[in-house]
Amino acid sequence: MANINWDNLQYLNGFGNHFATESLPNALPKGQNTPQKCPYGLYAEQLSGTAFTAPRSKNQRTWLYRIMPTCKHLPFVEITTGLLKSDFSNAIVNPNQLRWNPLPIPGPEQQSDFVDGLITFCGSGSPDMKAGLAIHLYVCNRSMENRVLCNSDGDFLIVPQQGALRIKTEYGLLKVNPGEICVIQRCIKFQVLIDEPSRGYICEVYQSHFILPDLGPIGANGLANPRDFETPVAWYEDIVEEYTLVQKFMGKLFHAKMDRSPFDVVAWHGNYCPYKYDLEKFNTVNSVSYDHLDPCIFVVLTAPSGEPGVAVCDFVIFPPRFMVQENTFRIPYYHRNVMSEYMGNIKGVYEAKLDGFLPGGGSLHSVGVGHGPDHDAFKKASLEHPQVPVKSDPNALAFMFESTYMYRLTEFAQNHLIQDEYYKCWQPLQSHFDPTDEKPNLFKTK
Repeated sequence: MANINWDNLQYLNGFGNHFATESLPNALPKGQNTPQKCPYGLYAEQLSGTAFTAPRSKNQRTWLYRIMPTCKHLPFVEITTGLLKSDFSNAIVNPNQLRWNPLPIPGPEQQSDFVDGLITFCGSGSPDMKAGLAIHLYVCNRSMENRVLCNSDGDFLIVPQQGALRIKTEYGLLKVNPGEICVIQRCIKFQVLIDEPSRGYICEVYQSHFILPDLGPIGANGLANPRDFETPVAWYEDIVEEYTLVQKFMGKLFHAKMDRSPFDVVAWHGNYCPYKYDLEKFNTVNSVSYDHLDPCIFVVLTAPSGEPGVAVCDFVIFPPRFMVQENTFRIPYYHRNVMSEYMGNIKGVYEAKLDGFLPGGGSLHSVGVGHGPDHDAFKKASLEHPQVPVKSDPNALAFMFESTYMYRLTEFAQNHLIQDEYYKCWQPLQSHFDPTDEKPNLFKTK
């Protein structure tokens, strides 16, 4: 096909839709999935995202009409996984409040593409049992030229922090900028191209798929609206030259040689497909009377577990928003949780950590371990008077991967980039208890 205009890509709008798209007229068979002969001499291939017998409301699959079926490649050969990990059975247990500096961008002497630059920080469960999740960071300074990744283990939720990603998938093209996210589900082949060094975060879920959270009494609208999710239109290339397929399978990496590009799908229809979302379009809900509400009001996507209301991963953002509550400690409160909370910072200064939580960095607050605003943030929020409507920093955006699973650390996370004195941000907190004064009066002059 013609040269790609990455700044003017076309998308299909909606979440969970059954889409139909073709890059040549009438490439989709009419009225059936597997005709004896497909239009244009294409092959019909189905990609199942759920078991055939999954309930119809949850069943996901797509029919792909491609130049060559994906079974044509040479045998797989195992390769090193580097710092990418999936076996957490013997990983490190550390209940401390933890915070990491950003991954450094490699210099030109250390060429690293998206696969090379995958580094696992923590996780739980295992892909072979299809239970649990892993949290990776990535850093890369070159494109995946003639190299393709296919993940048998789970779905990738990718959060770029620095540098846009130009992603070729079997379904079409995605451009994902910092401030946007994309989801590439299990078994979908993709290739990451970059124009500048790139860094970001990934949550890989080994079970279920990401869905929109229920809105309950919020009503029919709000949070991440379905119409704002974007799925690629069909696009193909007919290139005959050597490609390397990298398969992530049960935590290990394998590669196999192919004699042509796998991005040869001329048309497809179905509801199992990658998508992107612009976080600026999130319709934020907040209290307009009093109290700081729970962070579940900021859930963009959730990967449900088998227990209702409990997530393998909730993807939560802390977007710019108006805060108008009266007589309220407006920033996130002090907290202990039965869920694990990994946080990342896309840009700016997070409102509850005024120092040290850097863009590209991360933090982990584990099950049952207290956390919350540092001393300076607490003091600032407690002294705010009079409380007038304010808007949080429009240039700040942090997020959280919250999970019912308890995270274990990799060797890399335990021994690299860790801020050893993170705990000290709470040490200046003092008692303001005065049994003779029932009126709250923090930081009064004595």
